[in-house]
Amino acid sequence: KFNAFSASSFVLNSTNANFPLTRHDTMGASLRVGRPSKYTGPHTPHGNWEDILAKFMSGELQLNNAASAPAPPAAIAAPPMAQMPAAPAMMMAPAAAAVPVTIVPTRVVELKQMLTQQDLEDDEEYNDILEDTRDECSSFGTLKNIVIPRTGPGATKIFLEYLSVEDAGKAIAGLKGRTFDGRQVGATYFDEIEFANEDYSD
Repeated sequence: KFNAFSASSFVLNSTNANFPLTRHDTMGASLRVGRPSKYTGPHTPHGNWEDILAKFMSGELQLNNAASAPAPPAAIAAPPMAQMPAAPAMMMAPAAAAVPVTIVPTRVVELKQMLTQQDLEDDEEYNDILEDTRDECSSFGTLKNIVIPRTGPGATKIFLEYLSVEDAGKAIAGLKGRTFDGRQVGATYFDEIEFANEDYSD
């Protein structure tokens, strides 16, 4: 036999349902259906057993111990967004400061964008350019040497070697930005050791 029906009586509780005050035999046990002994509610007419069972299965009728069961704990409300702790700010690494390029003044000046490769192909035209450049650039100071490479990394560049750094500076100030055959000339200092080694690469 099921333990649920081993007792001699079993009480159902309802304050708004109709049920008969009677006994029923269930699996050999006597099941008494009736109101609690201390019921003080209004008297209602009896219903039949099928109605009571249907209401019990649907939850409309409750057992005494079920009615006294403690209510489940209320859900803990989440704190409002305004009270939630702010996420820690990410620490940004400071941007590396740009290192300024230091130009060391020398006695050698490099001229760019004055010539094209075609200017260097003809020997006569090349010599004319060499002499014209010597005459023009000697006006800035004592010009010791002038080199115009025809091949290699220095091709189309002009290198002027002056007697002093001051003369080289005057040449840069006078030639930089000038226009030659529609091209703007660039002028800057060039390393003296590389010039002496005939290394004309940038």
